[in-house]
Amino acid sequence: MITALLLTAIVAGAGPVPVPTPVRGPAPDFSAVDRAVRRGIARGVYPGAVVVIGTHDRILHSERFGHYTWSSRSPRPRTDSTLWDLASLTKVIAASAALRMVDQGTLDIDAPVGRYVPEFSGGLRDSVTVKMLLLHTSGLPPFLPLYRSANSREEALAQVTSAALMQPPGTSPVYSDLNGILLGLVLESASGVPLDSLLSREVFDPLGMAHTMYLPPQSLLARIAPSSFLKGEVVAGVVNDQNAQMLGGISGHAGLFATASDLARFAQTWLRDGVLDDGSTWVSAASIQEFLTGTDASGSRRLGWDSPDPNHEGPSVFGRLLSPLAYGHTGWTGTEMWVDPTRDVFVVFLANRSFDSHARHSLRAMRDVRAAVSDAVARAVPQRTT
Repeated sequence: MITALLLTAIVAGAGPVPVPTPVRGPAPDFSAVDRAVRRGIARGVYPGAVVVIGTHDRILHSERFGHYTWSSRSPRPRTDSTLWDLASLTKVIAASAALRMVDQGTLDIDAPVGRYVPEFSGGLRDSVTVKMLLLHTSGLPPFLPLYRSANSREEALAQVTSAALMQPPGTSPVYSDLNGILLGLVLESASGVPLDSLLSREVFDPLGMAHTMYLPPQSLLARIAPSSFLKGEVVAGVVNDQNAQMLGGISGHAGLFATASDLARFAQTWLRDGVLDDGSTWVSAASIQEFLTGTDASGSRRLGWDSPDPNHEGPSVFGRLLSPLAYGHTGWTGTEMWVDPTRDVFVVFLANRSFDSHARHSLRAMRDVRAAVSDAVARAVPQRTT
């Protein structure tokens, strides 16, 4: 935990907020994006946020809003140095490690999960493939309160691997944290490397994501946007997800902390179909496309990602204007990232909704803000005609 007094400290030596790269041609107007994010603060949905918008090779817009807490004396967040609890955006990054391993031939996503995690076996579980974990079509239940029912990481994992399926595998998508937890175990088994080290080797290091990590050290507390307010104390640097806490802070479903600038580099690599900014190949374009293709049973789900659902009722986090080829993900704490290749644009929108939100029905209010941001970006950046 971190005291409110510590949050008033200014991050030493952080330097100025980065200036967006000059745009070729008329600059898009993102003032509507900024207004939508500020309305979220005015409604009490979150005290602080950052937004980075860009293309495959440049940053179009980079802005910060509000403060770490509701106190105006607390630091203002930054796009380049503030660390945010990514929550379920962790799933996307873990899936990207799977993508890299598929591309290298060290992971077979069509294989049963039991090949890599023998404890996950028996009955319908034998038919669950790694791809089904990525598409959320495994049939596993959405959630188990492991932090209440288990006394150790080992007990928690045993409950996950023995969980009964809600429906036959491959039937339809049911979003589940258990899929992410199991994927982490699959990746560790297939690689022989702990998950945190694996993600560093396969994702963070090659993409230059120098500020993305599990279990941030105490020395970085002043740079971390708090994600909880418990018993009058501000909590920062501890993963908000209680199941991830039970699993030691390192899991495939939650636990990562990152800056907006790091996530921008991640999104740009996807927009470039796996080509790094130095021109080298991180993964093949064919593997990228495989992960961006769903199945008849997966609905809007892609491998690790979600996409706009034409049958969705009410406001969508993707808004109403993005193309069907767009893909993205959100996180419980208030995080979001999406990519629209038809516009050559990505958005990273990070906020700490889970910290002492003052809004009624804050999840619904957060969805409204995300939809407004998405539509504002879509209006500012038209689809390419070639």
